[in-house]
Parts: sequence; structure tokens; C-alpha cells
Amino acid sequence: MAKLSNKSATGTSFHDVTIQTTPQKLIDVLGEPQFGDNSGRDKTNFDWICETKDGKVFTIYDWKYYRPLQMDEIIDFHIGGHSGSVTLKALQELKEIL
Repeated sequence: MAKLSNKSATGTSFHDVTIQTTPQKLIDVLGEPQFGDNSGRDKTNFDWICETKDGKVFTIYDWKYYRPLQMDEIIDFHIGGHSGSVTLKALQELKEIL
């Protein structure tokens, strides 16, 4: 299953894969995001670096809301990876744990 990772996310990018959920649900299943402060001052408020059960790195982040997000607000989180297939696998694993 998807889990937090200490691996580098360098080279990951968005491949048109998103998941609709709340910040709190992601925190509940993954833990606190590694980056972000939910201030709305940057392009993202929450950033997680994760890996799939087979060790492929992916990222989860909100994108350009430019405002603090409510913890129970359903939003579209982007899933980034080194390929579209990695992001689709990450989406599948995230749906299983959410």
C-alpha cells in the first residue's frame, strides 16, 4: 500500500492524475505532509512524498488554490510521478486506503 517515503522526488511530474479527498483524510492514512504550511501563500499547501508497495516514488499535493484549505474540504490533489503508469498505480493504492 501507499506510504510515506524518504526517497527523493526529483524528476516527478504531473501526468493528469488526481484524487478527490480532504487534507485530513490524507493525514489520517499517510501522516503529516513533509512540506507545506496551509497558509495559501505558495502554489501548494500540502506536499507528501510517498512510494507504492513496489517502491515507486510519487507525490501528492494540492495545486494553486492560493488560500488556506479547510481540513474537511474535498479538493483535487495532484499525483506526480516519474511516469503516468506510476501515478495510476499510486491512485489505485490511495483509493484502497482511503
